[in-house]
Amino acid sequence: MNSAATVTMIKLFETLPENLQERVLEHMREYINDMEDERKWNLSFSKTQNSLAAAAQQARKEISEGKSKPMDIKQL
Repeated sequence: MNSAATVTMIKLFETLPENLQERVLEHMREYINDMEDERKWNLSFSKTQNSLAAAAQQARKEISEGKSKPMDIKQL
């Protein structure tokens, strides 16, 4: 893939001394991994969003009907 952004990054990268290229490369790897993790999280969340909304709606209904009680952390 030779997009304009890729070509620009390569040109910038090549201007750096080799030791700095290694550091930049490591930062880029971390950044890309973080972005991929975020993409996976967003995909996973979007698949469960309707279920989470339904659960929240059910909880609000039970609270309004007096069918719930405050959670006692000591009983966990």
